[in-house]
Amino acid sequence: MLEKQALEINEQPQESPDYVRMSLAAAMTLGFKQGLFYRDAKLYCINLLLTYPQGCAARCAYCGLSGKRPGEYGRKSFIRVTWPTYSVDDVIERISQRPNRVKRICISMITRKEAVKHTREICSRLRSSFDIPVSLLISPTVLNRQDLIEFRAAGADKVGVAIDLATADLFDRFRGAGVGGPHKWNRYWDTLSDAISVFGEGNGGAHFMVGMGETEKEMSEAMDRVRVMGGRTHLFSFFPEHDSAMGSHRPPPMAQYRRIQIARFLIDEGLTRVSRFDFDNESRILDFGVGGKELERIIQTGEPFRTSGCAGYDGQVACNRPYANSRPGPGIRNFPFPPDKKDIQRIRRQIRKDAGCKIQVPG
Repeated sequence: MLEKQALEINEQPQESPDYVRMSLAAAMTLGFKQGLFYRDAKLYCINLLLTYPQGCAARCAYCGLSGKRPGEYGRKSFIRVTWPTYSVDDVIERISQRPNRVKRICISMITRKEAVKHTREICSRLRSSFDIPVSLLISPTVLNRQDLIEFRAAGADKVGVAIDLATADLFDRFRGAGVGGPHKWNRYWDTLSDAISVFGEGNGGAHFMVGMGETEKEMSEAMDRVRVMGGRTHLFSFFPEHDSAMGSHRPPPMAQYRRIQIARFLIDEGLTRVSRFDFDNESRILDFGVGGKELERIIQTGEPFRTSGCAGYDGQVACNRPYANSRPGPGIRNFPFPPDKKDIQRIRRQIRKDAGCKIQVPG
């Protein structure tokens, strides 16, 4: 009888709100997994993902969690790495042991209705356990404005909306009707607007992914739209997920990504507007609308090329996602630490490598 009860307990699904999946980098940071980061990078944000045996109801063409991707949901990689499952109790205990190492926690929803309630519950548990800020990466398809109000009441201080695609057509092709998915372009933008209204200017952000078929002008316009709304952009370079519908799609050229990184930084910091940009006949950026000396100063800081993510209480980016969209090595796309002098020299060469684009890069 006792053996039967033990077997039944072991067969209980490890699902939210009692369990969450955790990025491999976060698991290493909390000591659940062993490993080393290239160039001694350090993660300061614990990235959590809600989990259910049924998986995500969305079918996004590029996502490792897509319902269209083969394999058992709990074993699917996400952003090209494993996300092991742990109890929320264990996660809280490990974070409590490292109060000076963890500067932020991010809870990512998946597209399931029950995820709304469970996100709120987990957020509340975390905030009642320690004074570490909590961000939410939300799924607009399954929530409304009142849910956002309740998320804030539960203790979240920032919200991200993964719009990902720069245009309505691309969004529909890769996330909506084109893949039989439930997501709607307008719903995502409306939710971002509501999030900024509820959480305040600068506390709502949009994720965008470069290299999905958009032009540089289209991506710049999307980031500018977010800034005008009072939000900020968190930028990613497309990085193919094995066995996904876009598993053979190549990342964007490095020169293209570097130009968009500069554009994002200038727009988010209020230093320019897309209306001041110049583009060539292929919609590539020729001029950012800032002076040459100012552009030189900004490039030399390396800041545009660092991971753009939510900050901790100290104002520094905590969600720096080491090597989330490129392999560790000289081809780093989002730097999880300040680029050094050699990195800056390499970045300049990368920007100039696009022979067809005549952008002027100082230095």
